[in-house]
Amino acid sequence: MTLRLEFAVAGMHCSSCGLLIDDEIEELPGVTASTTDVRTERTVVELDHPVPAERIIEAIATAGYTAVPAA
Repeated sequence: MTLRLEFAVAGMHCSSCGLLIDDEIEELPGVTASTTDVRTERTVVELDHPVPAERIIEAIATAGYTAVPAA
């Protein structure tokens, strides 16, 4: 069973920003994939078990960006 979380991310300027975010998120245990779209300012995270949204937001912050759960 794959779980999905989506985040609105601010501060991205180019596709390299998205790659940095995805690299940080994919280091977290439980994350199977992260896809960031700079144009829509969204990151979709796929998980194989629940991971708190705060942990993912912290990983995005480590990459240098801000995020909130998408509405």
